[in-house]
Amino acid sequence: MGWGNIYRRRAKVFTLALIIYIDYKALQKREKFIKKSKSELFLDFDENPLATASIAQVHRATLIDGQKVVVKVQHEDIKKIILEDLKDAKSIVDWIAWAEPQYNFSPMIDEWCKEAPKELDFNHEAENTRTVSKNLGCTNKYDSNKPINQVDVLIPEVIQSTEKVLILEYMDGIRLNDFESLEACGANKQKIVEEITRAFAHQIYVDGFFNGDPHPGNFLVSKEPPHRPILLDFGLTKRISSSMKQSLAKMFLATAEGDHAMDFISVFFRTSTSASEAAEYAKSLGEQRARNMKIDAFPGDMVIFSRVIGLLRGLSTTLDARIVYHDIMRPFAESVLQEKIAKGPSENAQWINDTPVHSDVEAKLRQILVELGNDDKILGIQVCAYKDEEVIIDTAAGVLGRYDPRPVQPDSLFPVFSVTKGITAGMLHWLVDKGKLNLNENIADIWPEFGTNGKNLIKVHHVLNHTSGLQNALANLREENPLLMADWDECLKRIAMSAPETEPGQEQLYHYLSFGWLCGGIIEHASGKKFQEILEEAIVRPLNIGGELYVGIPPGVESRLASLTVDKEDFSKLSKIASRPELPSTFQPENISQLVTVVPALFNMLNVRRAIIPSANGHCSARALARYYAALVDGGLVPPPHSSLSKPPLGTHPHIPKFPSEITSKKQKGKKSKAVGSASKKKGNGYELKMNHSKDFKDGDNGRESNGDGYTRLANDNTGGSSSVASPPKGFAASENSRQNNAIEIFNNPRIHDEFMGVDEYRNLVLPNGKFGLGFRRFSSSDGSFYGFGHSGLGGSTGFCDIKNRFAIAVTLNKMSFGTATRRIIQFVCSELNVPLPDEFSVLSETVPDEESSILRPMIN
Repeated sequence: MGWGNIYRRRAKVFTLALIIYIDYKALQKREKFIKKSKSELFLDFDENPLATASIAQVHRATLIDGQKVVVKVQHEDIKKIILEDLKDAKSIVDWIAWAEPQYNFSPMIDEWCKEAPKELDFNHEAENTRTVSKNLGCTNKYDSNKPINQVDVLIPEVIQSTEKVLILEYMDGIRLNDFESLEACGANKQKIVEEITRAFAHQIYVDGFFNGDPHPGNFLVSKEPPHRPILLDFGLTKRISSSMKQSLAKMFLATAEGDHAMDFISVFFRTSTSASEAAEYAKSLGEQRARNMKIDAFPGDMVIFSRVIGLLRGLSTTLDARIVYHDIMRPFAESVLQEKIAKGPSENAQWINDTPVHSDVEAKLRQILVELGNDDKILGIQVCAYKDEEVIIDTAAGVLGRYDPRPVQPDSLFPVFSVTKGITAGMLHWLVDKGKLNLNENIADIWPEFGTNGKNLIKVHHVLNHTSGLQNALANLREENPLLMADWDECLKRIAMSAPETEPGQEQLYHYLSFGWLCGGIIEHASGKKFQEILEEAIVRPLNIGGELYVGIPPGVESRLASLTVDKEDFSKLSKIASRPELPSTFQPENISQLVTVVPALFNMLNVRRAIIPSANGHCSARALARYYAALVDGGLVPPPHSSLSKPPLGTHPHIPKFPSEITSKKQKGKKSKAVGSASKKKGNGYELKMNHSKDFKDGDNGRESNGDGYTRLANDNTGGSSSVASPPKGFAASENSRQNNAIEIFNNPRIHDEFMGVDEYRNLVLPNGKFGLGFRRFSSSDGSFYGFGHSGLGGSTGFCDIKNRFAIAVTLNKMSFGTATRRIIQFVCSELNVPLPDEFSVLSETVPDEESSILRPMIN
């Protein structure tokens, strides 16, 4: 044995001897106290400790008046030892923070240095015990009819205290780790942990004063029915300010709603698991930390709070109880924010944004919005409409979220789900218009990796018409890991490897999720650019709607985001709906019923909002969406500048994304008609696209022909037929004059409406009598002609246009329903303007009951 080992061993021996000596002297001091106190206070005193902990030990005793008590006696000199330990720990943490700045634990150790010494004063603990008992309304009498926010726990009464001695009422109970005794007396472990959790939720969110040390040793279970939890040891408590209490409540409710929740906070409030599941989860967290290797600092007040939540989770695991923290703690958190929780128009005079009224229709509409708000059918909403190129409605009302009372502004950004499909479809048609793409082209010719597993015959128009056979592709992400939707490259890879369920062109089944990645992959491979770059180039910049239309939000716009919530009453109607043949097998009513329980939380998460999900993740204002459809209604002609009455003016926000160099095109070489262009250096406010494709296609080349006017048309075997689109009105003459005057146009094709709706020369590219044209839901008149198109989203947001009447409207909202509010709004506006009501917004149906019909239409869209 070397000298180094000998000295280390001697150090251990002497240390142990010192500890034994200190304990011996402490025992002597306690003996003196006990002997002195026996004749003054106690009729009986048990010198054998009932329990021993790091700071003190507890003895049973009987007072002179016969009351059973426990006496908590502090270890001698423990205060000095703990203070020295804290001082040493502080030095170590400071050194680590200096050596490794990414590991800065200073807020944590500072909080412990401030709070831990309080635990050494038993007068302080006595006062804490009285305060918590009073706050929780503790009583020995059981009340089975207690209010929802009233808790049912026991706390011992304080008899007497000094700095180092605390005398408490004795309560006969069973320790939480005594499973045999708990089972023998019939105690329900699940209910015990739930009640403890409720007690701490009350302390944190209602009282702002909570026990910071809820480990299993600080609880008992009363032996007498109803076996209530007994809360012990209030030495370490934490008092938080009213503002911090509200912040913690908002943070908790944010995790429940998924609203911008930080990952590490969501971890605390996830549903508790069994011991075996907890170990597996801890392992996965460790792996995640190993990948990140970064510890983020957070406020000192969070240290004790985080400890409490963590210990409560450990408690539930110990007792094998499964606790849904969001359900148990939500009422307490909400009670703190009663003044902050969104209130309807009857209690909020500023519920409707005070922008000037554009028309009589808008003035009447605002009254309807007030009615819907008072009926709790609206949380936050925007409505914007154009008629004959002029803004006639631009109203914002309500609040940004259930727990975000800030008012909705005209430039607020709402998640609009499948409304995004109409935007994505427009981008794809823009590439067709620019000669980058052909609707009749095999996707595998553009995107070689796609041509696997029987997909080599799927064409671009099959995807737009929802007839590709890939309606259920990637639906398994919901079970595997919904967050994979946020991984753009992974989703494109998976969609390229998917297999169709039916032959292309044979059956129209809504591609509710796959549509976006199919179109997105086509757009990127056909253009050689990023998806969001094409969105800006094709739509955002020409329409001057910068900062108000995104598919995947950038950093910097978070303050304008609306948060989703659910109209539970409306969605409960799903139970009445049977399976529907027009919907994919993975998007039936029972599947949607499961989806709506997680969709708000998932799509409120910041990392999901930043993802590119072109079928479901658009964020926009109603005025940006309405302007888009106002342009489409005139064949792509950009309307005059948006109303000057809207504040802030549309187009004044900077469009934040900065794009990298273009992606490499993966098209096959030798395609004469589509050599991919590249983005040149930025000129002015945009990108100049260098085109190197030929406009003169040979007959039979993928079914395309050119007439030499700069846009591509499909070859048609019926050149003499008339269009199936309702004839445009006289007002279109102004649009044609504008074209001749070099106004800004998104599309050059004068038959672009036929292309959108799949009629006339494009009719062979769509399934006859289908609800969808080429990327848009189409609306028909009683004579069978199509007069408009658009796209709605799950939850009620919508955007569409009426070609004949040159009318465009958009509705965005954050209280998801089956379109109750949206339907009322659209019905009213269409009636006032005397324009046809699209069938998806009507109620009457010959084949299904009114209620079922009103649910089915928005569900299919």
